[in-house]
Amino acid sequence: MSQDNFPAEGGQGDHQNYTMRKIKIVLLTLLSIFLLMQFIQPAKNKSQDQEAATDITRIYVVPNEVQTILKNACYDCHSNNTRYPWYADIQPISWLMAAHIKNGRKELNFNEYGNYSSKRQRNKLKRMKEQLEENKMPLSSYTLIHREARLTAHQRERVAKWIDSTLNVIETGAAN
Repeated sequence: MSQDNFPAEGGQGDHQNYTMRKIKIVLLTLLSIFLLMQFIQPAKNKSQDQEAATDITRIYVVPNEVQTILKNACYDCHSNNTRYPWYADIQPISWLMAAHIKNGRKELNFNEYGNYSSKRQRNKLKRMKEQLEENKMPLSSYTLIHREARLTAHQRERVAKWIDSTLNVIETGAAN
């Protein structure tokens, strides 16, 4: 054997066999790591209380059309109950989803909206309206796969009008 771990004789064929053997080892190692990753699953975002007393729909009047829009386009990341697609148990996708959901709930959690102060409720709604008007929410990475979350101009306008009316309710102190 030579210094490079190539057979001293044999030429190009032996070099190709050596290269293929190394590629197989690398691929098997990567496959093994991928398979082992599947056993490390993050906690699921599932609450036993499907509709908490502090949910925004229990605090303010939310028309059915707006509720449907929010549940289809927002609740998976901004509530305590995510509807997980089939690929959610595949790593590293599951880890990425868990981090995304954690960040989304940290920003706004519709199920815990009633726990926010009036000032925070106002700020969250104002921010939500800004995000809708600037087409920043729902995220394009989410709507790419979840077609039902793609909002039309009418749906965005409908939610924006509801936000305005809810802000008015908060400012006048006339909640449900």
